Amino acid sequence: MNNLAERWREFNALEQMGNIGSEVYRAFSWQKRGDEEHGQQALAVTLELFDLTLADPRWSKIRGRLKEIGRARELVCDFFLGENQYNETGEKLMKYFDEFALAARKDK
Repeated sequence: MNNLAERWREFNALEQMGNIGSEVYRAFSWQKRGDEEHGQQALAVTLELFDLTLADPRWSKIRGRLKEIGRARELVCDFFLGENQYNETGEKLMKYFDEFALAARKDK
């Protein structure tokens, strides 16, 4: 297991999703500024964090957790890379991920 994966597993689900949201925000911000290169870099980190979260064995034991994480990944991919068939906006995505970040902070 690589160093990032080890560190990532130290976070609980709220922290993981909140951190993914931070990367989604970065990708969206770069996209709005028209900086495709930085936007793609932030999106690559986003997808790596999603994949690390989906590979975390703790979440396979909680009913519905992997489905929600996988669905969130699908929406992010469709928004940034697809045809946006789900009619997402950066603002709606941020609102979704902000809830995790706020809950993680409240938990501490």
